[in-house]
Amino acid sequence: MLPDEPRPPIDPTPGTGGGSGLSRCYRHPEQETGIGCSRCGRPICPQCMVNASVGFHCPECVSEGGRQVRRATTRFGGRPATDAALVTKALIGVNLVVFVLAAYVLTPWLAFDLELRSFSPDRFYPFANGVAEGPGQWYRLLTAVFLHTAPWHIATNMLVLWVLGPQLEAALGRVRFLALYLLSGLAGSAFAFLLAGDGMRSLGASGAVFGLLGATVVLYRRVRAPLGPIIALLVFNLIVTFSVQGIDWRAHLGGLIAGMLTAAGLMYAPRAHRAAVQGLTLAGVAGLVLAMVLAGTAAYGG
Repeated sequence: MLPDEPRPPIDPTPGTGGGSGLSRCYRHPEQETGIGCSRCGRPICPQCMVNASVGFHCPECVSEGGRQVRRATTRFGGRPATDAALVTKALIGVNLVVFVLAAYVLTPWLAFDLELRSFSPDRFYPFANGVAEGPGQWYRLLTAVFLHTAPWHIATNMLVLWVLGPQLEAALGRVRFLALYLLSGLAGSAFAFLLAGDGMRSLGASGAVFGLLGATVVLYRRVRAPLGPIIALLVFNLIVTFSVQGIDWRAHLGGLIAGMLTAAGLMYAPRAHRAAVQGLTLAGVAGLVLAMVLAGTAAYGG
C-alpha cells in the first residue's frame, strides 16, 4: 500500500475480514465495509450509514446526539406551538357556545344550572342551596366562569381575553396558560362564595380575565416591558368594577390576586428547579381555592 493511500478502518474483530482486508459492519457482520463512523470509528455498512455534516454516523451516535439536544421551550418552560393562540381561541369558542345556548336556546334552565349560586338556610327554606350544599354543587365554581347571558358582558370579557391571551399563551405555553386561566376563574368564584355565600348569584369569565390582567402585569415586570399601558387598563377595569352596580367585585378581586400569584410562580421559577417550583405554585393556588370553598361551605351550612 502506498504511503499516501488512505487506510481502511481497523476491523474490531480481527480475522473476520475474510481475507479481503475490509472490516465488517458492527451491526451486520455479514457485510464487509470500508467506511467507519466519523464520530466513533466503528465500521458501518450502507444500511447503517446516516449522513452527517462530515462523513457518516452510525445509528447509536445519531441516537446519542439526539438525546443531548435540549428540547426547545418557551421563555418560561412551555412547549412552543405553531399556533400560539390556540387555547385562547378555544376558550373564546366555548364561552360563545355556552352564551348562545344559555341566552337563546336553553334559557333560562341552562343558566340556572350553571350559575354560581349559594344560599344558606333561613326560616323560609331550612336547607342550604347551591354551592353551600356541599361538594355535589361545587361544579358551579367552574361552570359559572363560562356562563354569560348578556351580549355586552360576553363581548367585554372576550375582547380582553383576545387582547391578553395570545401573548401570555406564547410566553407560558398552552398547558400553563390554561392552568392560569382556570385557576384564576376558580379563585374568583371561591372568593365570591367565601364572602357572600349566604345569598348570591354570579356568572361570567371576569374573574379569569382579571387573572390574565394580573398575570400580564407580572409578565411585563418580568421582561422589563413598559408597565404604563397594562397598569392603565387594570386601573380602568378596577374603577368600573367598584363603580357599576351589578358587578361582582369579589370575583374580580379574587381572580386578580390568583392570577398574579400564579404568574409570579410560573415566571420567576429558577431554571434549575423550574418544573418543581411551577408545579408547587399551581398546587398551592389550587389548595388556596379549596380552602376558601371549604371555609365557605362550613360557614353557610353545607
